Amino acid sequence: MTYKVAFSFADGKTLFCNVQNNELLLDAALRSGITLPMDCREGVCATCQGRCESGQYTQDYVDDEALSASDLAQRKVLSCQTRVKSDAAFYFDFASSLCDNTCPSALQGKVSQVELVSQGTAIVQVTLDEQNSGLDYLPGQYARLQIPGTDLRRSYSFANAPGSNSLEFLIRLLPDGAMSNYVRDRCQVGDVIQFEAPLGTFYLRHVDRPLTLVAGGTGLSAFLGMLDQIAAKGGCGQPVHLYYGVRTAQDLCQLARIEAYSQQIPGFRFVPVVSEEQADWSGRRGYIVDHLDAAALAEVPTDIYVCGPPPMVESIKDWLHGHSLDASRLYFEKFADSSV
Repeated sequence: MTYKVAFSFADGKTLFCNVQNNELLLDAALRSGITLPMDCREGVCATCQGRCESGQYTQDYVDDEALSASDLAQRKVLSCQTRVKSDAAFYFDFASSLCDNTCPSALQGKVSQVELVSQGTAIVQVTLDEQNSGLDYLPGQYARLQIPGTDLRRSYSFANAPGSNSLEFLIRLLPDGAMSNYVRDRCQVGDVIQFEAPLGTFYLRHVDRPLTLVAGGTGLSAFLGMLDQIAAKGGCGQPVHLYYGVRTAQDLCQLARIEAYSQQIPGFRFVPVVSEEQADWSGRRGYIVDHLDAAALAEVPTDIYVCGPPPMVESIKDWLHGHSLDASRLYFEKFADSSV
């Protein structure tokens, strides 16, 4: 069964596409060449927000910070989480010209290395096929990987800088996640990985102020790509502080690589923070907001990049607002672990 869906825009233009039964609205739009703005694909960032003008639909997941109860009552939707149940019409409050961008490239590579880097994290290295070599992306962006043997896809930030035919992805190994089970149980060197890239609006901007990078768990991945690029240039002319928060010390990973940045990036400082009490951990404890320096940030406006689970991102936003640090520029990426 297919449904006809209209996409209307603020400039008066309307585009149409057919949506398959149970197909996500965003996927149908992209398949039809309607490149709606998007970022997380997890229902947390609201980049793909629109409003249903007519028709029936359901939404898989919507983060409270993305759409409020009032928004939902007004039939506002996130395209990445919406499944239509009838012919429908949607309105998007931006010009249709924003949808003229080229769709993300469909690419293919082969697994060239799998390495367990902590008790619950692995790095998977994918080497691009010759015809796909030279992939351009911005440090901090992500790819959407198809899990071999399934139709399921998961999003992972690039964990290395562009310029190489080898791509790295930092993957958290959940107890029963689809990608986790594949990496832990079946992944072999030589496996073919299909993916879409580049995706996302979280990336390193022009650096003209000190950088504060805040990573939660595998949110570190996006910053590894940024730091690789900064290191390759011998620094960025500004201090760079990386805060890395995890639950236990055993969850920390890539420490040797991070410590090497101290020699490669002038003014680099690294602060790991462990939230659980552990007798064998003598470093900083608690949450990252407990260790941010409000006085220093107030004295020198800073560019702050945050990548991690939604509660951590919100805690940083609340902390900045509570300390009236609005002069700092904040860029953030929320991600939600998928257990299916």
